[in-house]
Amino acid sequence: MIEFHLETRSGVAPYMQLIQQVRRAMRLGLLSEGDQLPTVKEVVARVAINPNTVLKAYRELEHEGLVSPRPGLGTFVTRTLAGDSMAAHEPLRQDLQRWFARARAAGLDNESIEALFVTTFHTTMTEERA
Repeated sequence: MIEFHLETRSGVAPYMQLIQQVRRAMRLGLLSEGDQLPTVKEVVARVAINPNTVLKAYRELEHEGLVSPRPGLGTFVTRTLAGDSMAAHEPLRQDLQRWFARARAAGLDNESIEALFVTTFHTTMTEERA
């Protein structure tokens, strides 16, 4: 089951963070069709968030056709976003873990590693679109 977390300094609305985390888990094959999302009560207890925020995220995911509520049972994944590229994930993850280890060995802290990664990612994506 997915465990949500919120980044208060991200500038991204909490409900959108929940949506992004569900989509990410679906893309990575961590959530599959039929899997149950945490109940609203569980999410509220885990991340100290307003229940209406969780409900808003779940409604949006339902609107996108990704989940479906079952009254009295919970909210369940109805389709996945994992593509045919799943086989490539593990070698790439290992490469990324080695990169993180080199960044740490170079003396970078978590925020510096994240800043370097995110900036490079966005720059690369922008260049590919051009």
